[in-house]
Amino acid sequence: MVFPQEEESLVYGARLSSVGPGRATGSDVFHNPGGLDLAMKLHYLRVIYFFDSEATQGLTIMKIKEKMFTWFNHYFITCGRFRRSESGRPFIKCNDCGSRFIEAKCNKTIEEWLAMKDWPSNKLLVSHQVIGPELSFSPPVLLQVTEFKCGGISLGLSWAHVLGDPLSASDFINSWGQLMNNLSLKKPFNIPRSIPTPGESEPEKDPISAKRIDPVGDHWIPANNKKMDTFSFHLTSSQINYLQAQIWGPSIDQTSPFESLCAMIWRCVAQVRGGSEPKTVTICRSNPYHKDNDIIGNNQVICKVEAGSECSIVDTDLRVLASMLVDQAVDERKQIEEAIEKDQGVTDFFVYGANLTFLDLEEINVYDLQLKGHKPTFVYYTLQGVGDEGVVLVMPWPKGSTKNGVDGKFVTMILPEDEMVKLKSELKMNGLLLE
Repeated sequence: MVFPQEEESLVYGARLSSVGPGRATGSDVFHNPGGLDLAMKLHYLRVIYFFDSEATQGLTIMKIKEKMFTWFNHYFITCGRFRRSESGRPFIKCNDCGSRFIEAKCNKTIEEWLAMKDWPSNKLLVSHQVIGPELSFSPPVLLQVTEFKCGGISLGLSWAHVLGDPLSASDFINSWGQLMNNLSLKKPFNIPRSIPTPGESEPEKDPISAKRIDPVGDHWIPANNKKMDTFSFHLTSSQINYLQAQIWGPSIDQTSPFESLCAMIWRCVAQVRGGSEPKTVTICRSNPYHKDNDIIGNNQVICKVEAGSECSIVDTDLRVLASMLVDQAVDERKQIEEAIEKDQGVTDFFVYGANLTFLDLEEINVYDLQLKGHKPTFVYYTLQGVGDEGVVLVMPWPKGSTKNGVDGKFVTMILPEDEMVKLKSELKMNGLLLE
């Protein structure tokens, strides 16, 4: 495997191998994704962890792989491959085929790479392979280690969302870090799920926060009608405080900064879209009460927020919009699950970008992955398989970082390309974008 124009490329010399569990799982072990898992099967998390040379001193590819054999004993489900039952429902055959492991090199230092702020180029540091069109040959997890000129590395995690939500993916990679630091894993081994039993009630109509689409077959990626673009920016704590003061004044009865930020972005997007304002949005965030017996799975809360057809988002007070995101958020997980199970898990849906979607990554331990006691200098999250309405990811900036400036938030937007220039202008006018 090589990247185009290898010698001239920023990232070059890619080599491909596989890593799997150190012990055999056994024959006839199957994992059956639930309704919420299958609702997310057209989405992919792409995460890149940047570590400086202090964290990677003496670290070799062999040492990285060595710990992975033990790691995948606990997460053997992620090393399986998808099949379809006679009814067409996807399931994972836990056959220890392993995850794909990519080694590559970069001709820049990490500092130079991050200074470029060329966020689309991050796709060179993590695989963008999707599941299909041949299910039995498609790994749901791919890992890429890229060595930089400075001696630092990036670790790119490609995670099929059908396996689990961002918290599951974060716990997954953080447990590899524990092994790298010679700590034992206290997590149980995967417990494969059995086939869900059909629900007694059938949904009257499809959920608002998941969109049914024409069958995609065995190539698990939704088709976009618009060309999508990715843009990221850092918000300092001063900007966050100013935003809160701007919306709430001296009032102590405030929403969290996440809802205030989403309210402002919601209004900016509405301004850009004019006559086709997004009247309904989706909020996704980690569920603090996820099942203890599931070490992976989609348990995140998925809520719809409907402003009503008569409401003008552009003219609505930001305080009202922010409050709406809290008070009028309706959890639709049960309806999504029922809609999937009604068709025995065969129908194709997607969630991110079905409506304008806000993904809260505040509570997923983004910076808990450590190498030799060192946390990443920076972590970048993005998504693949986003629908035309777009998605906004909000995650914490590394706390107390002397290299990266003051605390704050890091925002990544995946939206139609033809909206991006005007949206940046709106963000600047509203104090969210300083550049």
